[in-house]
Amino acid sequence: MPEKRMSILVVDDSADTIEMLSRKLRKRDFTVFTAGNVPDALRTLEKVDIDLVVTDFKMPKVSGLELIRHIRENYHQLKVIMITGYPTIDGAVEAVKSGAEEYLIKPFTDDELYKAIDEVIEKIQTERISKKSTVPDSSEDYGIIGRSQSMNIVFHSIEKSIAISATVLITGESGTGKELVARAIHYHSPRSSAPFIAVNCGAIPENLLESELFGFVKGAFTGANETRAGFFLVADGGTLFLDEISETSLSMQVKLLRVLQDQQVTMIGAKQSRKVDVRIIAATNKNLQSLVQQGHFREDLFYRLNVITIDLPPLRERNDDLIILTKHFLDKYSKEIGKSPPSITENAIQAMKKYPWPGNVRELENTIHRLLIMTDHPEIDVPDLPESMRFSIQQEKGFNKPLKDVEIEYIKNVLASVDGNKTRAAQILGIDRKTLRNKLKEFEDRR
Repeated sequence: MPEKRMSILVVDDSADTIEMLSRKLRKRDFTVFTAGNVPDALRTLEKVDIDLVVTDFKMPKVSGLELIRHIRENYHQLKVIMITGYPTIDGAVEAVKSGAEEYLIKPFTDDELYKAIDEVIEKIQTERISKKSTVPDSSEDYGIIGRSQSMNIVFHSIEKSIAISATVLITGESGTGKELVARAIHYHSPRSSAPFIAVNCGAIPENLLESELFGFVKGAFTGANETRAGFFLVADGGTLFLDEISETSLSMQVKLLRVLQDQQVTMIGAKQSRKVDVRIIAATNKNLQSLVQQGHFREDLFYRLNVITIDLPPLRERNDDLIILTKHFLDKYSKEIGKSPPSITENAIQAMKKYPWPGNVRELENTIHRLLIMTDHPEIDVPDLPESMRFSIQQEKGFNKPLKDVEIEYIKNVLASVDGNKTRAAQILGIDRKTLRNKLKEFEDRR
């Protein structure tokens, strides 16, 4: 496959300069985009994958220097060449300090322009080769399916997390694969031969969570008929994955913070603490910073957990991966059921791409599994898809439904995606079970 042509964005308030640079760059077979000011340039950067920006220094309202600073703070790999008709040593130094790779003074020759361009492109290509050599094939090395740009960022973060034992916080909606990421980090780290213990903090009652995590000695409380090690001791030398960390109480958060600080665990009823060597990986589908501001999560614990953060994108932002994941699950469950994997029509794929996938990859997996069981013909088409996906196509035809109807329709779709599990549905919807019950009752009363 031929390599993609380099894309260059030229930013200058002079139409003559834009025309001249565009002509010279297109002669070298570059794809050229142009902008007459910084706001237009920012809009282009949001929509187009640009490799290099060539920008003027002095422009009205927003300068090229401010554009460079914006690029440095928002785009990791994007390179910049600054051009100016008002050369000063201070200006050149400031441009380079702000992040420009090269600094050209008007008027410049073709040779000077092409030399600067070639040097920057060599940097870009060197970085790309380096990146390809360090980012593994996800499906082979980590057991996580994905080739989209957003997932490549996740894989790069996993790679960084493997070599050190710092605490990792994995964020993302339910069903995005947070435990898969935690397992990938553990089983590719030096701790891989030690235990990986996964604990769902939201599934264990508050009065039992302490004893489950820290353990207890015989006679510590009524029913403690034997001494039992907690998850921290069982995971010694390995990794403890604390899923739904946001569901822990403030008092439990204090105890977790103490273990993270001291690396020591005191079993309930014990007089002495025990040293443990455990790596903590925590996960949440909620915004912990927001919970800190609301007083529902301790700020000091948040900073202890938030050493490395891996943010998993929702499936609706991974359209590039949807087809790959669909094929993977078709092959997986076809083998389990003992039938040939069916093909899937383009119309069905487009319908799936338009669907918001509130349950993310987990919902997609369940959907494909169900389709294989229920579909007898060798091709999956739109009529075979769940009703919620067919509704997503129909809704585009008009906005003629009351808000209450749209709300209950969405709630029903979410419930269907998690097989009627009200706890899971409430988590996805961002409401509690009582609110969900009330909304369903209100719907029934209106029928």
